[in-house]
Amino acid sequence: MGVLTGRTALVTGASRGIGRGIAERLGRDGARVAVHYGRNETAAEETVAAIEAAGGSAFAIGVELGVPGDAEALWEGFDRHADGLDILVNNAGIGSARPIGEIAEEEFDRLFAVNVKAPFFILKHGLTRLRDGGRVVNISSGLARTAVMPDNMAYAMTKGALDVFSRDLSKILGSRRITVNSLAPGIVETDNTAELLHGGPGGWAKAAAVSALGGVGSPADVADVVAFLASGGGRWMTGGWVDVTGGSLT
Repeated sequence: MGVLTGRTALVTGASRGIGRGIAERLGRDGARVAVHYGRNETAAEETVAAIEAAGGSAFAIGVELGVPGDAEALWEGFDRHADGLDILVNNAGIGSARPIGEIAEEEFDRLFAVNVKAPFFILKHGLTRLRDGGRVVNISSGLARTAVMPDNMAYAMTKGALDVFSRDLSKILGSRRITVNSLAPGIVETDNTAELLHGGPGGWAKAAAVSALGGVGSPADVADVVAFLASGGGRWMTGGWVDVTGGSLT
């Protein structure tokens, strides 16, 4: 029996990359996993199939985030499959690597709508579903605390806002023994980082050199830490900012 058997988890942006790694790990640990996706239903169903093939239980929910009514629609979909939540992982997000002189107001607003506003209202509308003793993990970024990639400024700002959200929310939900933490990955190999890592000569080596451990992270590296925070072992950690950059901030 897994350490999360009998619990239900919701992972946003779980059809690929870090989100998929988290969803699969929580499924292996026994949780029933709601696999949220924005547009790629096929990829989400592949995640569900992978969880089920490993002996777990999962279902997919398709809702575009960053648009009016997104949080309500997400929970309506969730309620068709489950009657309560124990673990919420706000992973879905979009990025931007555009200098301040080039980023448009519409792009800036879209970043905050998906990366900040959506998690805020997902949590707001999920409070009645989140059981006492639950877990909230917000996926932040090492870029919230370093200026090593200044063209990602607007994206980094959204993650800084998410960190404030985690910190203050931990105080609000502490009386219910619900823990809330921000988890900050560094460079992780996903389809989103393919151009950075493989688009030119030396990309991988340059990315690996940023890390004190001399490598590039994998979705599993992040998922394993989420699994710890979701388990009983993470019961006394809340309001924290957890560095999973491989030492990229040292």
